[in-house]
Amino acid sequence: MTAVLGALGRPVLMAIAALGRVALFAGAVLGHILRPPFYLRELGTAILQIGWYSLPVVGLTAIFTGGALALQIYAGGARFNAESVVPSIVAIGMTRELGPVLGGLMVAARVASSIAAEIGTMKVTEQIDALVTLSTNPLKYLAVPRVIAATLSMPVLVAVGDAIGIMGGWLVGTTRLDFNSAAYLKNTTDFLEVWDVGSGLVKGAVFGFIVALMGCYHGMNSARGAQGVGRATKSAVVSASVLILAANYVLTEVFFTT
Repeated sequence: MTAVLGALGRPVLMAIAALGRVALFAGAVLGHILRPPFYLRELGTAILQIGWYSLPVVGLTAIFTGGALALQIYAGGARFNAESVVPSIVAIGMTRELGPVLGGLMVAARVASSIAAEIGTMKVTEQIDALVTLSTNPLKYLAVPRVIAATLSMPVLVAVGDAIGIMGGWLVGTTRLDFNSAAYLKNTTDFLEVWDVGSGLVKGAVFGFIVALMGCYHGMNSARGAQGVGRATKSAVVSASVLILAANYVLTEVFFTT
């Protein structure tokens, strides 16, 4: 019995310890955000790499998601003679849920892996030790600019993804489902509220923070060697994706339940 309880409790304790280490790392990053020195050049480079270079993949994901969502809602609404809800449901679904979540997952796949591989390689090649030798705080120089950049860039990516996703639904609705273009757009604007968009942007900022935090955390805690960097990269993507889905549920519970 003791062996069984030990086998069950060991993974739980390891998971709690890992969460504690991530929380301490996040606290350290947040504590350095407002403290000088400020590496503005690193911040600008991170915004370019995380935000601008992620636009194509977020845009492609959004337009196909919006189109597929329109087809599915039309097929489901036809069973209840409610095909007219397609524009409003596509808009609400994209802005509240699919835009932030799918955008966050795509950025996690692209950015968290890149950050973890880059910082992990720097650790393996002892570049992080060189930063310490030069009296530069690695956390301040490597993690803080990336976390700030991802937190600022993700809401913009989510907003662009929402617009492209709604456009994808409009294209499918007008070309495949015989909706009138003006009526489709009017239905979209009539039922879409400011908080529908605002909640998605808040989610985007939280997801961006998670993506960069996981990339930096696993990169800085990477084991030595190529295998260590590979494991850090994999762990960064997996942990960022799981935390995004968990955070999405918590934020949805906070925002939309009374």
